[in-house]
Amino acid sequence: MRRSTRLRVEIPVSVTSLDRMRPFAEQCMVLVVSAQGCGFRSSRALQLETPVMINDLPAGGSVTGRVANCLPLGSDGKQFLIGVALYTHGNVWGIANPPEDWNVAAKNDPVAPQTKAAAAASAAKVTVQKKAWPYNVFAQGAEAPLGRK
Repeated sequence: MRRSTRLRVEIPVSVTSLDRMRPFAEQCMVLVVSAQGCGFRSSRALQLETPVMINDLPAGGSVTGRVANCLPLGSDGKQFLIGVALYTHGNVWGIANPPEDWNVAAKNDPVAPQTKAAAAASAAKVTVQKKAWPYNVFAQGAEAPLGRK
């Protein structure tokens, strides 16, 4: 059972590994977000449990988490969908009018509240995508949850 609703988005971010034994730093595109995590497209596979920092969020902040899943996109091995479980839950993505279940998740794991101006500015940058690749390869409601194989 999913803990919070997932939204399809396109948010450019900078992702950096926090494990010096597993170096990684890349400009990536977040494609799926929820109150507990995200999925971003990368040109490299990342090892499970690698701690990462996601910078350049729409409101200008950053968030940390761990790699929960890594799936190849296509058969050429050039793109990967990296699932990240966030250490801090809530609307770190700056989504205007987030799903109600995001607020329930945020009560248990609060994040710094945004000002109305910051929330409005971040909402203008975030574009929710529906029925766009790579999501159109899944039947409606049949997406594989992040963190599970």
